[in-house]
Amino acid sequence: MRILIATDAWTPQVNGVVRSLQNTAREAATLGAEITFLTPGDFRTVPMPTYPEIRLAVATPSKVARRIDEIGADFVHIATEGPVGIMARRWCTGRGQIFTTSYHTRFPEYLAARAPVPQKLSYAWLRRFHNAGAGIMVSTPTLETELRGRGFHNIMRWSRGVDAQLFRPRGEDEFDPIVRDLPRPIFVSVGRVAVEKNLGAFLGLDLPGSKVVVGDGPALATLRAQFPDAHFLGMKEGEALARIYAAADVFVFPSLTDTFGIVLLEALASGLPVAAFPVTGPNDVIATAPQDAPVGVLDADLRRAALAALDIDRADARAYALGYSWRACTEQFLGNIATAQSRVLQFGAAAVG
Repeated sequence: MRILIATDAWTPQVNGVVRSLQNTAREAATLGAEITFLTPGDFRTVPMPTYPEIRLAVATPSKVARRIDEIGADFVHIATEGPVGIMARRWCTGRGQIFTTSYHTRFPEYLAARAPVPQKLSYAWLRRFHNAGAGIMVSTPTLETELRGRGFHNIMRWSRGVDAQLFRPRGEDEFDPIVRDLPRPIFVSVGRVAVEKNLGAFLGLDLPGSKVVVGDGPALATLRAQFPDAHFLGMKEGEALARIYAAADVFVFPSLTDTFGIVLLEALASGLPVAAFPVTGPNDVIATAPQDAPVGVLDADLRRAALAALDIDRADARAYALGYSWRACTEQFLGNIATAQSRVLQFGAAAVG
C-alpha cells in the first residue's frame, strides 16, 4: 500500500508530531507499506505569526492537487489542520477519496493562549474538519473520551512509541558533561519552549539541586531572563539528548495541554522517573503503570510530585517504557487505515461524518 500523509508539521521543526510521523514511516516500510509526505517543504512558506520558527505553506488548491496526483497514493491521511492539511482535505472531499485524520495538538487551547479566540469556536471548526473523514486517530483513552464528548465521530486509537536503543540508562562516562557536573538532584524538562508548555510552573518551583530545560521556542528569552538560575541547553536531538536524560534524576513535565508527550516515554526508557500534573498524557502514560512498580508521580502540587519521584526505582521506569514500540504504533496506524477503508466500503458515505 502507498500512503500519503499530509502534514504541516515537518522538519526542521522538532516536536512529537514530526517524530511520530518519521518513525511511523520507517516502520511502515518494514511492514510492506510505503509512506510519502506532503509537507510545507513542497511549497513556498511564510513564518507563522507569534511563532516564526514554524513555517506555513502558501499553497493553492491547484498546486496541492497537482502534487497529490503526482504522488499517486492509494490512501490519504491528514495529520494536521494547517494549510497543507486543509488543502489535502479539500482534494479528498472533491474527489470522493477516503481519508483519515489525526488529532495531535490542542489548537483551541494553544490559540486561546495567544489570542482572544473562544475555544468553542475553534472546536466547532475542528469538529467539521475531522468528522468529514473516515476516522480520527488519537493517542490516548482520555483524549478519545474528551473528543467524543465534543461531538467528534469515528475515533480510533493510535498510540506512540520510543526508541529504547537510543534512550537507555547509561554509565557516568556517557552522561552529558554539562548536566553531570551540576548540583544534584537534577530536574530536567524537555520540549518546545512556548507558553502552552507551562514551563514557568516547573522553573518557579522551590527545589534542591538544579533545573535544566532542553528545547527552543519563542518563550526562551523571556524564561531565561525570569529564571536566571535555571540551565537552558537549547535544542538537542539524538545521542546528545539521550545523554542528558540519562544524567538527570527526575523528568518534570509541567504541560497541561499535551495530548500524549513522547518525551515521557523517552525519559522513562532512559530510566528517568516522571513528575507531572494529573492531566491527559501523564494520566494515560504514567498513571497506567503497575501500582507496585510506579514510574512517576502525578500531583496537582508539582513540587511534591518532583520530590517524591526521586524515590522511584529507575529500573521500573525503563521496564515500563519497553512496552511501547514504534512497530506496534505503526501496526495500529495501518490497521486503522484498513478499518476506515472497510467501513466506507461496507456502509458507504453514511459511515463518514
